[in-house]
Amino acid sequence: MAKPNKKLPTRTVDIYCANCKTQLYKYHKGGKGSLVKCFKERIAVDYTKAPGMCPQCEQTFARDTLVRGTPALKMIGGKVYMK
Repeated sequence: MAKPNKKLPTRTVDIYCANCKTQLYKYHKGGKGSLVKCFKERIAVDYTKAPGMCPQCEQTFARDTLVRGTPALKMIGGKVYMK
């Protein structure tokens, strides 16, 4: 499979915890679909202390994984939302 495009998309979205509404990331998202995974190289601003863990309520919202050979966070359904 092909690697994700190295050129970052221009659109950034804010990702929030669904439980406590704390901002987690500012992310360069490509496409119109829902947020399924976050490539680590596309995260513009990281507000978390540990990867995949909310700093406020300490709920796990994502799992570390490799997608097409690139490090990514795979989001758990319903744990985050984006604006």
